[in-house]
Amino acid sequence: MIIGGGPGGYESALVAAQLGAQVTVVEQDGPGGACVLTDCVPSKTLIATSVRKQALLDAESLGVYFTGGEDGDVGGAVADMPLVNGRVKELAHAQSADIAARLAAENVEVIRAQGRLVDPQLVRAGNRTIRADVVIVATGATPRVLVGAEPDGERILTWRQMYDLTELPEHLIVVGSGVTGAEFAGAYQSLGSEVTLVSSRDRMMPNEDADAAEVLEDVYRRRGMNVMGRSRAASVKRTAHGVVVTLEDGRTAEGTHCLMTVGMVPNTSGIGLEDNGVKLDRNGFIEVDKVSRTSAPGVYAAGDCTGVLMLASVAAMQGRIAVWHALGEAVQPIRLATVASNIFTDPEIAAVGVSQKQVEAGEIEAKVVKLPLATNARAKMQGFNDGFVKLFCRPNTGIVLGGVVVAPRASELILALSVAVQHRLTVDQLAHTFAVYPSLSGSITEAARRLMSPLTAGI
Repeated sequence: MIIGGGPGGYESALVAAQLGAQVTVVEQDGPGGACVLTDCVPSKTLIATSVRKQALLDAESLGVYFTGGEDGDVGGAVADMPLVNGRVKELAHAQSADIAARLAAENVEVIRAQGRLVDPQLVRAGNRTIRADVVIVATGATPRVLVGAEPDGERILTWRQMYDLTELPEHLIVVGSGVTGAEFAGAYQSLGSEVTLVSSRDRMMPNEDADAAEVLEDVYRRRGMNVMGRSRAASVKRTAHGVVVTLEDGRTAEGTHCLMTVGMVPNTSGIGLEDNGVKLDRNGFIEVDKVSRTSAPGVYAAGDCTGVLMLASVAAMQGRIAVWHALGEAVQPIRLATVASNIFTDPEIAAVGVSQKQVEAGEIEAKVVKLPLATNARAKMQGFNDGFVKLFCRPNTGIVLGGVVVAPRASELILALSVAVQHRLTVDQLAHTFAVYPSLSGSITEAARRLMSPLTAGI
């Protein structure tokens, strides 16, 4: 029995079915869960549209321009939000349907209901109670709501409500400058909204690579975004024509809409977990070990409800590991140091392995090199001036420890570094690998050459 049909749920279901288990998934929203229907898939679809619009705005620097525009829009390029959001929803439902078809092909039963743990091997699913040898909890998480800034779905919104807007916000205030806030702020600015980003810290994305965050903030400011640092929101209220955000220091920011991106809370209350021995931490996340076991025998957990790197890829791997372990297959504990992540801003920010913060704190000894994207021939051709490739390796052995890529489609470029980290390749091996010329990936092999051992640098 799997409670939750997001990546942690449906991926574990597929693995279990392929291993010969009888599998039932309980999911109230539909196959794919919130990740596919309201979160990751819709947001990245919206961002893809915004990146395409930004490319039109930047085309003049490459010698292409449009005539006939009104009100300063290049060539009259505007975002038709009913069409944009219609496509977002259509694509999300299509992805959910594809997942449903795959589950059906593997004879996985899907029950559209809320699941509840009755005892460690008994799950209530709607009007049915089903006994199972193994239960996997993959219930995900929900946008956090601040007291005094409760969403109304019209002017004060969570990101799950943005796709119901029929018009582009004239002035969008984004509260929260973490990954989600940075993604939506950049997307709506490119689509044509005036955007104010309210950040409680000194800079955007305080938990990410500082050099990467600085590049992105510079890009956003250059494009006209108002980034308010050291500004913690105290309340958000509706006005006659929009919203007013009051900061803790008494200042205010006024706009037409406010998007709240202040974190996530796990969907773990009211489903019988603690009553049946599943231990939660003080924030409500399910405590799991490295093979996804909870404190209750036979009960595993995967995904955002565990609070372990809230990424779809991690949720899916946690789910697979849970099944492999439960069904007696050979399994390796999850290695968080090898997880690649990406922030879908423009430019994108991708990272894997150790961080600059760990190196500067003395936690890990590493050699570091950073190459500006502006020196890359392909980047020059395509008009990409903002970004870099950063690479970390061990001082003596040259083993690749991690890296950061800030570039268009960094989510694709990071794979080379992920492979290097996963398989403990050295910078010498990476440097001797052919890269296409000209290509953005050439900066990865160039960074490796900069870090090569003096003994092999001349080879």
